[in-house]
Amino acid sequence: MKIFWRTLVLLMLCVGLFYGSEASNPKVLIKTELGDVTVEIFEKKAPATASNFLKYVDEGRFKGACFYRVVRMENQPNSEIKIEVIQGGLRFTRQEKILSPIEHETTRKTGILHLDGTISMARSKPGSAASEFFICIGDQPELDFGGMRNPDGQGFAAFGKVVAGMDIVKRIHQLPTDEQMLVSRVAIHDVARLR
Repeated sequence: MKIFWRTLVLLMLCVGLFYGSEASNPKVLIKTELGDVTVEIFEKKAPATASNFLKYVDEGRFKGACFYRVVRMENQPNSEIKIEVIQGGLRFTRQEKILSPIEHETTRKTGILHLDGTISMARSKPGSAASEFFICIGDQPELDFGGMRNPDGQGFAAFGKVVAGMDIVKRIHQLPTDEQMLVSRVAIHDVARLR
């Protein structure tokens, strides 16, 4: 009987530690003109990338940002490796809001894969990510380390996941586009931590 209770107590401690670590992750509310999206930021798993994103959030740099790019199966005819994402950031706002690029944290390093709802940094070459981010629609393994959406095989730097508002993400994903650019950009009114 003592073994049973000790085992039960240990199990409860393990569960508490697991859920406690999840609860300690910062959550960020992205308020768009179409509705709200809440993302959980994996600060411990992706410290450089998460810290960069949270700096933009805490300093109010995403005010005036927008979602402007949507990648669907039918609007990437020249890409052998297809993905599905929505992309946003500061591309169409004042450039002085954009901070210096950050080091590239691969999915091999962080263990954060590009699954449905993952939020990640857009980039050209490794070490060029700054203010632009994207959210995955469905699982996107070609965006992970070793994937070939970017021919260098380094993948993209994932740093969190959508925990509420995926319906808004999917709604944005279905809006009309001219090639991959939204015909009408979706305004981001504010991006702030949830307390």
